[in-house]
Amino acid sequence: MLHQRYYKDYGLAISGLVMHHKVDPLEYNREVDDALPLDGLITPNPELRKLLEDLDTTRVKPWLFTNAYITHGQRVVKLLGIDDLFEGITFCDYSKLPFICKPHREMYEKAEAEAGASSTKECYFVGMSNMCEGLWLLLTHNFEMTHMPEPVEKASEFQIRDLDSLRPIFPQFFKTSQ
Repeated sequence: MLHQRYYKDYGLAISGLVMHHKVDPLEYNREVDDALPLDGLITPNPELRKLLEDLDTTRVKPWLFTNAYITHGQRVVKLLGIDDLFEGITFCDYSKLPFICKPHREMYEKAEAEAGASSTKECYFVGMSNMCEGLWLLLTHNFEMTHMPEPVEKASEFQIRDLDSLRPIFPQFFKTSQ
């Protein structure tokens, strides 16, 4: 499918649509991402909220990092009931062409700069895609959250099945061990 090919080739399907089909990315965002009927599909997640509230923010800065445009990213975390638990957001800016998006190195550098990280060694990226493959060489810590059987060849330094699995790996970043 075209969507999957563009996602694989460019990291974001909209990048291929803009490049090859002259789609207006802001109009696409309005008509597709922002028009998705997410109310009721995405609901508050008390377990996720509890985990994020338990982060020791004197040691770690919670920062959103998305390939979506800002309006969609903000909408999703608001529906999840966790929008107040992050200090900022790095997003794919559809108003600036060409796009900078994951899995490209420049997007990670953008996130690091916007979050105020003084070095890559201070950053921990947690994602749900193996599109980060190869970036583990750039990043000190990279996680892939997977719901599939563990692959033979790992795409990241750590692979976890859920966010609570971060506690035993990095107990120093949480206020409690539960």
